[in-house]
Amino acid sequence: MVSRSITLFVLAAGLEIGGAWLVWQGVREHRGWWWVGAGIVALGLYGFVATLQPDAHFGRVLAAYGGVFVAGSLAWGVLVDGYRPDRFDVLGVLVCLTGVAMIMYAPRG
Repeated sequence: MVSRSITLFVLAAGLEIGGAWLVWQGVREHRGWWWVGAGIVALGLYGFVATLQPDAHFGRVLAAYGGVFVAGSLAWGVLVDGYRPDRFDVLGVLVCLTGVAMIMYAPRG
């Protein structure tokens, strides 16, 4: 169950961050409306993937996803834009991912 949830979080982050990046490229970098359209499709798919989480609580899933989004955004910056995170970026990501683990995967009675 946890591995499925993590996989869905990673897929959702890829779609949301990738979709926003495509819109950014289309508008800010003047690459054209096809890029914007592809971004809109990716963002729509993100919304769908988020509903596939095994946990039924919307607020919990979206709160935890926020931490995944932070980590994914920095990873995207490193892999795609050549961003070099500093120790505070890395520490912030670790704090966020700790929050994700507590929110989503803590044992509840």
